[in-house]
Amino acid sequence: MNDVTKAIHQSMEVPHSRSGSLQHPTSLPLTNTAAPMSPGSPSQNGDSHLVKSQASKIETIKNWSISTYKCTKQLMFEKLGKTSRTVDTDLERQIELLRDTQRKYSNILRLSRALASHFYHVVQTQHALGEAFSDLAQKSPELQEEFLYNSETQRNLTRNGETLLSALNFFVSSVNTLCNKTIEDTLLTIRQYESARIEYDAYRTDLEQLAQAPRSEATSARLEEAQLAFEAHRDAFEKLRADLTVKLRFLDENRIKVMHKQLLLFHNAISAYFSGNQQSLEATLKQFNIKVKSPNSNLPSWLEQ
Repeated sequence: MNDVTKAIHQSMEVPHSRSGSLQHPTSLPLTNTAAPMSPGSPSQNGDSHLVKSQASKIETIKNWSISTYKCTKQLMFEKLGKTSRTVDTDLERQIELLRDTQRKYSNILRLSRALASHFYHVVQTQHALGEAFSDLAQKSPELQEEFLYNSETQRNLTRNGETLLSALNFFVSSVNTLCNKTIEDTLLTIRQYESARIEYDAYRTDLEQLAQAPRSEATSARLEEAQLAFEAHRDAFEKLRADLTVKLRFLDENRIKVMHKQLLLFHNAISAYFSGNQQSLEATLKQFNIKVKSPNSNLPSWLEQ
């Protein structure tokens, strides 16, 4: 019995390492299998790119903040009359004329849309009235001839009304494109030009103030930096001014061409319809390559054009 107990105690003893330190019976030796990080490893390169990207973003925000401050200051001083602004008298006259033209054309567009909308309901009413007369002609033998005359008249008016409505919708669509796309595109360039003008004047004022300051090493460095910024904004401003001048000239030529065609169409179609000249009305639409919708088709709303 004592021999068995001794054997059990010997089996429960913790084995010792050769160096005399204790080791857990179930532990495994751990080895460092990771290779040492080289200076040009992908992880470090990625960190470097991330740092550069963040620094670039911070620099962009800094430059934007400085530019915004300078432009806001320039704009406020212009309104208070404390600084000068660059003025191109001829160009600004053309810009104001264009804005006035857009306002007047927008009014024409609003009124012509209202006319097309009201006339659409007139044509629909005439069509319904013609159908009602035709139905009564079959049910009222004593007034059949009179009902048929009126039914035919309303059908003719409906047919001619559909033709005129096609011309009106074409006119509305063309004026809408001119007002809200062609002219608006030029106005977007004008807004860019005006922003460039404010930036140019802001950096010009900043350069003039630095040029009048007492000279020192720090002032000379700031003056050189301001000179470079001024030249960059001057080049951008002059390029936009040249582009805008060309765009205004082309826009005016296009506006005259488009409105000449549309006003001729509007006059000829309206005159032919209200004078009862069906052949002239159809010839007018054929001249301008306008397709006439059939009376039973669903007419497109002027809002969709």
